Amino acid sequence: MNMHNQSISWRLHRDLKHLIDSGVAGQKLPSEPELSQQLGVSRATLREAMRTFEIQGKIRRRQGSGTFITSTPQVIESGLEVLESIQTIANRIGLEVKLGKWKAELRSPTIEEYKVLGIEPGGAVTDISRVIIAEDRPAAFLRDVLPAAILLPEDIEQDFRGSILDLLLERGAPQLSIARTDINAINASADIARALGIQRGDALLYFCADLYNPDRQIVDQSRSYFLPGYFNFHVVRRIGQNL
Repeated sequence: MNMHNQSISWRLHRDLKHLIDSGVAGQKLPSEPELSQQLGVSRATLREAMRTFEIQGKIRRRQGSGTFITSTPQVIESGLEVLESIQTIANRIGLEVKLGKWKAELRSPTIEEYKVLGIEPGGAVTDISRVIIAEDRPAAFLRDVLPAAILLPEDIEQDFRGSILDLLLERGAPQLSIARTDINAINASADIARALGIQRGDALLYFCADLYNPDRQIVDQSRSYFLPGYFNFHVVRRIGQNL
């Protein structure tokens, strides 16, 4: 990006932020043609900038209705030293979250799942995917894959709140010891974008976690996709010379 384009992008984001921050929740923004003319940019450039504010939770586009300013979302903030469910964190800060669309199915494992989950020949896995709603807005998409010998779809009761971690801890079996988690920023695939009501290619926080039992066997492969505007994760670290 050259300096001229950088200047246009900076000015556009500044002007959009001012427009959004000076409005009130529920207020409808001008249409794309009106707004692009008002801000002096192309509709394609405007649309790209609007996506940034949408994934931050500041605006919401409704198909056929327009773009609306939303109330500032309450951020779900947590350290990464201890693995906790979204529900546990939300309860601690007094934020109501609920389970959106979800599905649990029994299927054959992939070759990799056979290997890492220790599936016996002829065995199956339970695949659970779901959307977590915060403040009436999809905020995260979660997916867990476990050996069917550990959890069957019918084991998930009607009052399932969305956390497989909490469900396993309440059951007390299998015992869980540690979780290894890789954290990345990724672009939303078509299916994830559709589930979260965003655009394909929008930026997401991606947590790829493997949960282990005391024998160091993986018992759950957990994949989480978070909208950045709703989550703030941090790590508390000791200074090296004090170890």
